[in-house]
Amino acid sequence: MGRQGGDEYDAYTADTGRGTARTVVRALPAVLIAVGFAFDLMTPPSYTGSPFFSAAPLIAAPVSSLRGTVVTGALASLAVLLLHLLNGTTWKVEALTELVTVMTVSGLAVLINRVVRRSGERLASARGIAEAAQRAVLPTPAERIAGLHVSARYEAAQADAFIGGDLYAVQDTPYGVRLAVGDVRGKGLEAVEAVAVVLGAFREAAETEPTLEGVAQRLERALAREGARRDSLDSVEGFTTCVLGEIPTGAGVLRLVNRGHPEPLLLHADGRLAVLAPTEPALPLGMGELSAAWADRAQEWAFPAGATLLLYTDGLTEARDAAGDFYDPAARLGGRIFPGPGELLGALSSDVRRHTGGGATDDMALLAVGRPGAGEPERRRTVPVVAP
Repeated sequence: MGRQGGDEYDAYTADTGRGTARTVVRALPAVLIAVGFAFDLMTPPSYTGSPFFSAAPLIAAPVSSLRGTVVTGALASLAVLLLHLLNGTTWKVEALTELVTVMTVSGLAVLINRVVRRSGERLASARGIAEAAQRAVLPTPAERIAGLHVSARYEAAQADAFIGGDLYAVQDTPYGVRLAVGDVRGKGLEAVEAVAVVLGAFREAAETEPTLEGVAQRLERALAREGARRDSLDSVEGFTTCVLGEIPTGAGVLRLVNRGHPEPLLLHADGRLAVLAPTEPALPLGMGELSAAWADRAQEWAFPAGATLLLYTDGLTEARDAAGDFYDPAARLGGRIFPGPGELLGALSSDVRRHTGGGATDDMALLAVGRPGAGEPERRRTVPVVAP
């Protein structure tokens, strides 16, 4: 199914589930107070609903506003007081102890609420900074570049993470549309630093280097230079698998340089699929003298009208299901047709989530570039990724 089917349904289901859970949790404090009140009325005086009254403000603290937490604590305390008035035990030591206990717990709940709210504000600020960093390092490409249809996605394996060691870039240059998809070996801020180095070097080299091989060598030198300059960008984080692509304007061809990266796929307009594997394997970028033994050679493939090029990182091919089987994009996509690159990536992302059960273990960057066909209708037939 396309983006409108798979992605929106998954998002709607997830949002509905989260909304229902939030509603239940927010209603729970009131339910506990009501249950405690009923329990106290229907049981002998030796039994008390105090645990229910104490639990109510504690549950309200992390999920309610400050006002909601204060109101919950006040209602719990009033319920205790009212019960003892009804039972005529207001001035007994046990009654006073129970009331003081519930009021103390309510006060602690207010403090917990403030701590949680401050932490939430800091988290929201950190997420805003992360989103801004992602837009700066991995900006979303335009949907149309030099007559080509383009779509890109970055999906982090870690919840609330926005950027990691995967990268993509698309750029209109004097030599045609040039693109890159890569994966830095390593995690954390060091990997993000390497991503910034590779993307910065690519954006400059793509505009000035007349050949794709020259672009690859510029990236190699940039990683070596930054590795020597910065202690944080060590030799491990400098290893970057990468595919560089070039689509000359109006030529109907595609050139690729593959430096140890998963093979791109070419999806034809009739559903045929080709794996664009290099004839000679090459080492990743950043291998220094070792990679010098393999001279970069761009390979050329036909890129006919109506075809879509798909590049991805190994977060896609290393996604496993419950049985431990890897996701095979060539097998899943062969024979299927999508209206455009955006619908392709939407369906692919949904299919990977179904394959893994939602538990990805690695980040995943996806880039799809389509060459529109002459007289091609606005939207072509869509076939689901998963066969019925």
